[in-house]
Amino acid sequence: MRFTKMQGLGNDYLYVYGCVPENVAELSRRLSDRHFGVGSDGMIFITPSSVADFAMRIFNADGSEAAMCGNGIRCVGKYVYDRKHTQKTELSIETRSGVRRLKLRAEGGTVRRATVDMGTATVFGERVLDIGNGTVSCVSVSVGNPHAVIFVDDAEAARVAEIGPLVETHPRFPGGVNVEFVQILSDRSLRMRVWERGSGITMACGTGASASAAAAAQCGYCRYGEPIEVRLDGGILNVTVSKDHTLTMEGPAETVFEGEVEE
Repeated sequence: MRFTKMQGLGNDYLYVYGCVPENVAELSRRLSDRHFGVGSDGMIFITPSSVADFAMRIFNADGSEAAMCGNGIRCVGKYVYDRKHTQKTELSIETRSGVRRLKLRAEGGTVRRATVDMGTATVFGERVLDIGNGTVSCVSVSVGNPHAVIFVDDAEAARVAEIGPLVETHPRFPGGVNVEFVQILSDRSLRMRVWERGSGITMACGTGASASAAAAAQCGYCRYGEPIEVRLDGGILNVTVSKDHTLTMEGPAETVFEGEVEE
């Protein structure tokens, strides 16, 4: 099986163009391992679609399937364009969260950046969770997959590795949840760190950045209709939240290397 390792702000996946194998959960766990495998946050398969230009299926490092990945979908656009599976610079991609649209920015026949229609955010409001010896307050958001946005005074000092897994597996989120720790820098800038459901700490999360921007706008920390700079461990994403909570996200996509493994 041939694969291409790609990353968006350090959120890295192994991309395969073709059918999803029956042993995909075990395969994703094995190949994602950073010591005994290739090393990644998971695997993304690019397949034909009857409702869009292409379809994508996302499998986390623990083998579970995700509905949507904002960094991953940008890399899907780069993959199909750079490898000449399409000549379009505006694409539709089928995901488990619905069809998403991409605008690719190509230079010299190679995609460097992409803008993604992230759909509509639903902000459910604040929840206070009991976690062991204390409580934590979070804003629950859905952007096709679930997020718990925790506003903090200092993102660098946030106990991501300690609190992240407790919130991810909290009974209030029966299917698990992605957890963002967000510091307000200004009305146009956020600092975000993330604990991703099924993958743990990652360098970036596109849906998490989108959820964080939506929560910040809803809470009055940031402005609707203007780009919000979200600073992640792996770099910067720009997210715009419209007043109807539709989202667009812009950021880079890069190829790391190609390889081949035995299934």
